[in-house]
Amino acid sequence: MLTLTGTPFQCCDGIPRRSFLQIGSLAVGGLTLPQMLRAESSSSQSAKSVIMVYLSGGLAHQDTFDLKLDAPKEIRGEFNGIDSSLPGYQVGELLPLTAQCAHRMAIVRSIVGLRDEHSSFQNVTGYSMDQSNREGKPNFGSILSHKLGQTDPAVPAFVDLFPTMQHKPYNSPGSGVLGPAHRSVQADGEDLASMKLRFVEPVQLNNRRKLLEAMDRFHRQADAQSIRNMDATYGKAFDVLTTSRMVNALDVTKEDPRIRDRYGLGSSKHLGDGAPMWNDQLLAARRLVEAGVRCVTVAYGFWDTHGNNFKYLKDHLPLFDRGISALVNDIYDRGLDRDVTVCVWGEFGRTPKINKDAGRDHWPRVGHALLCGGGLKVGQVLGATDKLGSDVLDRPLHYQQVLATLYHTVGLGEDPSINDISGRRLPILDPGIRPISELL
Repeated sequence: MLTLTGTPFQCCDGIPRRSFLQIGSLAVGGLTLPQMLRAESSSSQSAKSVIMVYLSGGLAHQDTFDLKLDAPKEIRGEFNGIDSSLPGYQVGELLPLTAQCAHRMAIVRSIVGLRDEHSSFQNVTGYSMDQSNREGKPNFGSILSHKLGQTDPAVPAFVDLFPTMQHKPYNSPGSGVLGPAHRSVQADGEDLASMKLRFVEPVQLNNRRKLLEAMDRFHRQADAQSIRNMDATYGKAFDVLTTSRMVNALDVTKEDPRIRDRYGLGSSKHLGDGAPMWNDQLLAARRLVEAGVRCVTVAYGFWDTHGNNFKYLKDHLPLFDRGISALVNDIYDRGLDRDVTVCVWGEFGRTPKINKDAGRDHWPRVGHALLCGGGLKVGQVLGATDKLGSDVLDRPLHYQQVLATLYHTVGLGEDPSINDISGRRLPILDPGIRPISELL
């Protein structure tokens, strides 16, 4: 039995008492915490995870990853191409860093099945907004929480870094039929430093802080050898209760300054009615999956360029280039590429023809995505569109196949269904949807 004592303080029930914690007898459902940790360690699954980066508004494919340099001027646009690390493949000239790591990505240029709908629902649930709301389709991260559980009791399965955006359909869908147990832990999108867990009242948070302070004092005073000699699960229980791994993961100031500089900072200021370009969130996502989070969702930028498309991209693609390339390279350089999958995509492409306002409008007939890690076969470009970037010419891939591929990378390829809170068995995706075979 390990008992921690501290100074007296007022608990949330109003009764003054001395703070204490008996790790050996902290019980959940009849199990002590160490027993629970032993059970989890004997049956835990590998720490597979996904980072999904949602590009609110829909990024123009013709100016980035599906160039049409031989098309007429009103289609081609203003940008030239630059060679990438994939032989024979060029990207837009504003993406030099992404070009250098193209061999670490799979670029999918032939996504079909999308609707003309400004929302994150298709990307995050696999269904349109109206169907998702009507049928309670769960968020991708909620499904991973339900199917895989937590890697560690101190770390949530699903962390959502979407800020609250002005255009409500851009915001992150909920857990639907899976119920509140599999909702995301949502970081404060306006200030990561003020991040707190959901459902924790200020009084509770203050009391927990006081208790943690008492634990910290014990940690400093305790005999180090006796802690080391504890049963490993007791030691783990002690660490779970005296550390804040997730909050530390969100604190990007703890990162090597050179790495943080490689990502670029960006800003928490929202763009249009969509997301900010806050590259600290991309770095935080990598830190969170390293800490054991199963799924991290990030809303990144605003790409609804109905007017001044080219000026807008000149202003914002360089930061996109820096942040996305840093995330891709980080996954590989840190040896995470077998277990962590990154997916970057928006809700649709843009019109081939440039409009009278020098912009590109919605174009759901073609979408694109960047994938890396997860043990996927990267270093390839899948699919092709016609000479105008208007329709898919080769290897059409339904957008649900992208999600099926992500599920496959975390080990759910053979079990594409969930149990809702009433116990009903429900499919995750439409019948017949399979992962993208070329990537497996």
